[in-house]
Amino acid sequence: MSSTAIILLLLSAFTHAGWNFISKREYPVLSFYLVANVFGTLCVLPILYYFRSHIGMIPSTVWVYVTISGFCLAVYMALLAGAYRYGDLSIAYPIARSLPVVIVTAGAMIIGKDTLPRWPYFIGMIFVVGGCILLPLLSIKDFGFKKFINVSCMLAVLSAIFISGYTIVDHEALRFLRERTDGFFNPVNATLIYMVLEAITSSIWKGVLVFISPKERENCKVVIRDFKGAAALTGIGIYVTYGLVLASMNYVSNIGYVAVFRQLSIPLGAMFGIILLKESRYPPKILGIIIIFIGLVFVGLG
Repeated sequence: MSSTAIILLLLSAFTHAGWNFISKREYPVLSFYLVANVFGTLCVLPILYYFRSHIGMIPSTVWVYVTISGFCLAVYMALLAGAYRYGDLSIAYPIARSLPVVIVTAGAMIIGKDTLPRWPYFIGMIFVVGGCILLPLLSIKDFGFKKFINVSCMLAVLSAIFISGYTIVDHEALRFLRERTDGFFNPVNATLIYMVLEAITSSIWKGVLVFISPKERENCKVVIRDFKGAAALTGIGIYVTYGLVLASMNYVSNIGYVAVFRQLSIPLGAMFGIILLKESRYPPKILGIIIIFIGLVFVGLG
């Protein structure tokens, strides 16, 4: 793995944890993510213009995929905002970020889309789940699922499920786009075009969810009035993170390295919460974060 790839992935981990930190600190509501996503979409829209000749070649099935994915993204952001409102970044972020790694792999095996992983995966899965259970505990003596059952943790788990949903849909959509168009789409242009389409559809779905909620409509006015700068910075962070990950893929011999190094955002996000937001730093939380990170490394190796 080259030093260039390591630098790009470290930057992507920092920006991913960074935009989550900003949204948690400023105004964690769906409307904030709507404004952020609209701004981010405007930033990446020139990509679609550059590849405008390709749009007519996109199969109808891919349009269905990207619509479903956009919905999953919108719901995930709504749930994540709730998790941040009701709890700590240093708890909600590691849960929402780590569980999809396990859920997606397990789901792929169940539907027959993937081969049985090697033993490190199963060890890693146990570590990830165990680490998540530790996060909300005040003491090891409180160990158990009971402390895990609270609004913030439950919303974080639900957001992880929807993250898994759009991840699986995106994988199928990109595979379909590359394989069913006689080589017209390659991994680079397919991913860039799909990213912009997904940004558009998720903005539309977020707009729908905000429109049907009187509370979110009021929140939207507040975001535009008081938090538009932070929202714009969050939107830039979302798509800079994605771009850095894409760029890093050109400098690795094994794509699995990308998946493992991306998980560095988990301890970073937790540190932002504990150090910058002055969140609790109980020993079980610190231990849980470390165990989750180790587990994800094992999952990547499996």
